[in-house]
Amino acid sequence: MATGRRKANRTKEKETTFQERVIQIRRVSKVVKGGKKLSFRAIVAVGNERGQVGIGVGKAGDVIGAVKKGVADGKKHLIDVPLTKSNSIPHPTNGTGGGAKVLMRPAAPGTGVIAGGAVRTVLELAGVRNILAKQLGSNNPLNNARAAVNALATLRTFAEVAEERGIPVEKLYIV
Repeated sequence: MATGRRKANRTKEKETTFQERVIQIRRVSKVVKGGKKLSFRAIVAVGNERGQVGIGVGKAGDVIGAVKKGVADGKKHLIDVPLTKSNSIPHPTNGTGGGAKVLMRPAAPGTGVIAGGAVRTVLELAGVRNILAKQLGSNNPLNNARAAVNALATLRTFAEVAEERGIPVEKLYIV
């Protein structure tokens, strides 16, 4: 019985195809008694382009090992992003991560992803196709990626807002 359940989980993992993109690879060193110990840090964005995205960091003695650890970490920290019919976000939002701030606004269909660096990678892997984003403050790729994920995590759909307020969705649109 238990083996059947394991097989089902394994096939489910294969069905959900996650893409991974390396945002940054950096050689880092630690000073130890014998000298300097070199290792690599990889920042990886993982997403399925259908509303799920995560950021992972991995460190290892070689680049491939660091990337693998980063992918595993990214899959552990997945968030769900509510997307509109035009593959944009439902409302403007801000996010912070360390000293980095990210400002995001929904855009009209056909605009594309107007964002730079790590934020662009995160948005593309989340499945957002039309958005305006601006990085403010730090230009550190890890903090900018975390700020982008933080901004996407704060998004709420109209249905969620209506449910929280205890009113029907139609009442939200009254001008």
